[in-house]
Amino acid sequence: FLTDARINLFTYVTLLQFISNPARRPSPPSEARVTTHLHILEQKLHDEQNPERSMMGLGDTIIGALLGMTAAKTFPPPCVMGDESIMSFKTHGTSATPIQENLRWNVDRKLANRICNYNRHYSESSGYWETTTFLKEMEDERKRQHDDELTTQEITFYDSNTGKPLFVAPRGRSFEAFVSESIAHGWPSFRDEEVVWENVRCLGDGEAVSVDGTHLGHNLPDRKGSRYCINIVSIAGRPTGGGGMDEL
Repeated sequence: FLTDARINLFTYVTLLQFISNPARRPSPPSEARVTTHLHILEQKLHDEQNPERSMMGLGDTIIGALLGMTAAKTFPPPCVMGDESIMSFKTHGTSATPIQENLRWNVDRKLANRICNYNRHYSESSGYWETTTFLKEMEDERKRQHDDELTTQEITFYDSNTGKPLFVAPRGRSFEAFVSESIAHGWPSFRDEEVVWENVRCLGDGEAVSVDGTHLGHNLPDRKGSRYCINIVSIAGRPTGGGGMDEL
């Protein structure tokens, strides 16, 4: 059944796009993308009682495959493009590593698991990051630094699965500017110079991912250039070591 479904879905989404816009004649979605969504569906069918694995239904699978049919983009440097194979199905959804047990800023671990590992196009709710303890903890730390006459440090954001550094902000702007832009858009928003490109990639549809398969968000360029709109649940991991603001 699942083998037939894989073939039928691949055919269905291709025909649907032709019907909706025959002049466009897009390339079909990559086999890797369709396979990933179908693997997620298979997990749901075989583990129906596990809410962490039941987020993606058949409708989501079709939508995800359709999104893969959009024309691939190439974003300008320093953005590093990645291959769809990064998001292949692994032990824990698209990640080989499970979500960390004790995420920072009181982030919801179950939500993080769904967004990071069993999802390709959905996000946490707009403004969710403001309901975490992130802003309060940053404010408290900045006050402490001011009292101690210390220079404000950059904040390192780590992969919620692997703990690898993904973003360092603010860079090239003030903390207030970083927060203001993030509030305006509803999600933490990073610029090129704030991305740790060793561990982050952009796919052709704009999806931002970690090199280990964590869904992070999307690159949504504006007049200033690339802007990485990122889920706080995806970057609330803890590092293996370090100190200061890195471990808040």
